[in-house]
Amino acid sequence: MSTSTLEPTLAHSTMKQTPIEIKNVTVIGAGTMGNGICHVFANHGYNVSMMDVSQDAMNRAMSTIAKNMDRQIAKQMMTEAEKEAALGRIATYTEMSEALKDADLVVEAATENIDLKMKIFESIDAHAPEKCILATNTSSISITRISSHTRRMGKVIGMHFMNPVPVMKLVEIINGYATDKETTNAVIELSKAIGKVPCVVNDYPGFISNRILLPMINEAILSLQEGVAGVEEIDTIMKLGMAHPMGPLQLADFIGLDTCYSIMNVLHMGFGNQKYAPATLLANMVQAGFLGVKSGEGFYKHVPGNKELIVSDRFATKQWNG
Repeated sequence: MSTSTLEPTLAHSTMKQTPIEIKNVTVIGAGTMGNGICHVFANHGYNVSMMDVSQDAMNRAMSTIAKNMDRQIAKQMMTEAEKEAALGRIATYTEMSEALKDADLVVEAATENIDLKMKIFESIDAHAPEKCILATNTSSISITRISSHTRRMGKVIGMHFMNPVPVMKLVEIINGYATDKETTNAVIELSKAIGKVPCVVNDYPGFISNRILLPMINEAILSLQEGVAGVEEIDTIMKLGMAHPMGPLQLADFIGLDTCYSIMNVLHMGFGNQKYAPATLLANMVQAGFLGVKSGEGFYKHVPGNKELIVSDRFATKQWNG
């Protein structure tokens, strides 16, 4: 019996080279994911246009990229000359039309907000060259829905990088319902060219990575909420018992509890299944502004420069009120 074409497939190196040539890449968004994506493309010889509404945000992004490249130099992964050349390949823009005028590929890396992404893609579609591929770094939002706000549905695709982008090898490539094979093949080959491992999946809520990861994180939060175990116990069991490099609650802090909450809502609405409903504790923490690393406190306290894991005072004992 033949394998269903609906099954996710690992992209193999035997795939034929695509005729689409990509030299100029525009990244929309200068945050953690956006600057990491810029870093990787520039480091592999691509001309990169980084676009954000704030020049200050892009200045911070360029500083972050330089610091991350210094780490690579310290590990003898690149030279000072290669760093300067890579930084020289990144140009910054605050105007969409200028950032997109020569683009072969656009990667949108804005906040995981569906309304914002729709507006961005309408603008990208209006300004990008006709041949340009439009990719989104969304971690959960439907590629088909995003592509419906463009006039080139066949050229819209998901290109979900993992954080931190310069370190993590995976790129989860998501085909929308109308994505054409030429676009998919081009993005597969491009991902390999920047040293990543592409895995192709289809367009269902959460795709594969977050359809599996986020319910696990949510279950860990529910276990804490119900008093089954404490923060340290939950994370230690998953690290030592399941060989996870980071416990689910620590990982939730790292991802951002607001992002976790948003993705769980996408899964809940997309599947209409109560098992994907976000934990009440997660919702409460987000509403109260305890978002993890980005706010300084979530399940743990996060002090800049201190890598020690310090459980939040709210969860320091097993007897707490969720």
